[in-house]
Amino acid sequence: MKDFISWVYLLLLELLVASNSALFRYYQDLPPVAKAYGVLCLMTSGAYELGLYNHQTIALFYGPVIKRFQVWRLVTNFFFLGPFSFTFAFRLLLIARHGVQLERGPFDKRTADYLWMYIFGAFSLLAMALIPFLSVPFMGASLVFMIVYVWGREFPNERMNIHGLFQLKGFYLPWYMLGIDLILGNPLKPDLLGMAAGHLYYFLTVLYPLSGGRFSLKTPHWVHKLVAYWGVGFQQNAPVTRNTAADVAFQGRSRRLGGTRTSASTQAQPSSSEQEQQNAAAQPNQANDGVAFRGRSYRLDGRR
Repeated sequence: MKDFISWVYLLLLELLVASNSALFRYYQDLPPVAKAYGVLCLMTSGAYELGLYNHQTIALFYGPVIKRFQVWRLVTNFFFLGPFSFTFAFRLLLIARHGVQLERGPFDKRTADYLWMYIFGAFSLLAMALIPFLSVPFMGASLVFMIVYVWGREFPNERMNIHGLFQLKGFYLPWYMLGIDLILGNPLKPDLLGMAAGHLYYFLTVLYPLSGGRFSLKTPHWVHKLVAYWGVGFQQNAPVTRNTAADVAFQGRSRRLGGTRTSASTQAQPSSSEQEQQNAAAQPNQANDGVAFRGRSYRLDGRR
């Protein structure tokens, strides 16, 4: 254990010395949600390897949650991907690759929507764990598998080179990973639960609305407020204003295609005399400030 602690200490020193390296710049450029989840998973497993806690204290057991009010178990179990091993490193790489690609691709400028995907997946997995034969103590692997499943649906035709042996379409990646866990002897229940949660999210947000369904799973208002409060990421058409105290690029108000804001109450309305002066000064066949219609219309020849 002392040798391991010394190795971790030297590794941290090397990271501090190499703060200007490409690895540090890569970390800085990562999108906020995938980066935060990956770092929390790494810190949780690292603290377990250092013997700072017993992993059973963060496992998902509904008995202590109900009887002893240990509500932290409902959250902490999603951040434990297992002890340091090949499986742990593989799952962390899945977050760094497919989770980041999702956040930069289909969820680009939709930080709140991407965060809601994680939260919805966690709620779905917690609901499944209420069934005794579906319960697992740690659902971090299931959440990672959900990310991979949604990635496979968003990038179904992307070609992936598997170890230089063959190519695989993105749609079949979750099933390939399921086979890898079967070969390695890992339990398949967390993978199947993650696929179920991912399919439920994709069905409610994409498939069902496209088929003409009236219901669509939308990001709750409080998730937008949470993203705006922390001042991370970027969200188009957000219903809340951004946190001005944070130095971020989060945009609070949405805009119409014509350039007008969706909330007219936030702008001062001009008086009637000022409106008449603006209309009188307007030229025919010309839009004012990007707005195609300004009160009164004009004929093609310029006469009223």
